[in-house]
Amino acid sequence: MNKKILVIDDEESIRELVRDTLETEGFIVSDGENSEDALGKARKLKPDLMILDLGIPTIGGLEVCRLVRQDSNIAHLPIIILTVRSREVDKVIGLEMGADDYVTKPFNRKELIARVKAVLRRTDIRKGDRKTLKAGDIVLDVNSYTVKVGKEHVTLRPKEFDLLHIFLDKQQRVLSREFLCESVLGYEYFGSLRTIDAHVKNLRKALGPSGDMVKTIRGVGYKLVPEEKKK
Repeated sequence: MNKKILVIDDEESIRELVRDTLETEGFIVSDGENSEDALGKARKLKPDLMILDLGIPTIGGLEVCRLVRQDSNIAHLPIIILTVRSREVDKVIGLEMGADDYVTKPFNRKELIARVKAVLRRTDIRKGDRKTLKAGDIVLDVNSYTVKVGKEHVTLRPKEFDLLHIFLDKQQRVLSREFLCESVLGYEYFGSLRTIDAHVKNLRKALGPSGDMVKTIRGVGYKLVPEEKKK
């Protein structure tokens, strides 16, 4: 079954370019030009992925990301930010607000396709994997897409869920930022390694005190060191 992609950009020429690029790869593409289209069509069409421009009217792409992640019906919708902004801070903020990846305009068609396929591939892996992973009070069930810390359910953004999955699967191993970027993003990473730091920060915050199990290995990356489960 062909994947459905929702493209939101206020420039018609960009929407047409993205549509043409994706349709040549067999994707089913719908589009819109503002935040109302983004939220309304995401809820109605249930796309497999949304490509979202940061500069759309009326409330902007960052706020759309935030609202999507707060809506239980579409909270796990993968989002790729499409933006003309090149400042690193804009990309990091976008990822912190819940985006899964970004593409900077003007974009390379091959890069856009690679990033779309990588995000969709990670989503399919999460749906098909039936493992349950544990460390300390943390229990991650990939099949049901749930995380519990003790008796409390924790809601993670898709990227933080993938990151926690890797940490739990490779406990006690030092994981470089390069490895985490390639593993979580699913392709040879083009951008700054700071991106993974933003996701680790979000993950630690979401896990509360149990987030302290994710240790920083200065100059290298991170390692999850399990603690004894609380009684």
